Amino acid sequence: MAKLGRLTPIRFLVFGVLVLAATSWAQTRPPIAEQIAKTYGIDSFDKIEAIRYTFNAQLPGVNVSRSWVWQPKTGQISYEGKDKDGKPVKVSYVQSQLDGEPANVKNEIDPNFYNDQYWLLFPLHVYWDANADVQDIGMQKLPLGTGSAKQVTVRYPSEGGDSPGDTWELYIGPENRVEEFIFHRGGPKKPSVVVATWAGYQKAGPLLISTDHHGTADGKPVRIFLSNVSVKLVGSDNWVNAQ
Repeated sequence: MAKLGRLTPIRFLVFGVLVLAATSWAQTRPPIAEQIAKTYGIDSFDKIEAIRYTFNAQLPGVNVSRSWVWQPKTGQISYEGKDKDGKPVKVSYVQSQLDGEPANVKNEIDPNFYNDQYWLLFPLHVYWDANADVQDIGMQKLPLGTGSAKQVTVRYPSEGGDSPGDTWELYIGPENRVEEFIFHRGGPKKPSVVVATWAGYQKAGPLLISTDHHGTADGKPVRIFLSNVSVKLVGSDNWVNAQ
């Protein structure tokens, strides 16, 4: 469960280069990729100094809660939660200096950061991730709800990255918001398939965030939700709460 939706084809150590290079590969993508990213606030992401949130995951027998503060411009990450043995942990580190961190930071905490950050910002990764194959499939039946929505498939290469072969099927509503999705894991880790809603939309500064996901993971009930979401804008010391 700790790696429920983890996709890590890129590293935010190179975030600045990634943003600057985005226009070059965007030309090879369907227009919907940029439209989705704009809906979720990509044009104003450079105004974000820090993002604070808690990632929560619940399914039978599992209850996970991890709190993060991420400074995308500096790569500093602060984590508060529990380790794999259930002991409280509070740590801060800089991604560019990850090699000098203890094993639990490199092998457990940082991978969890990538997992949780993808749940927070995946609509931006549709545009950011250069190695993902993005396809506009057209109108398809919603996997959970009634009616139809535009299906956009985001498929990662079978080799490279931390979870090669992962595929996200996003179902996009009329306002370019994700309504539901299906996640197919490319590797042997579980769960293999997650089907869930994208709901509980809130604005945190310029960012649009889906804070609530209900559905199934390999057929078992699952809920992923984000709480205590807030952002700090460049030049300000105040946190702006999502609402």
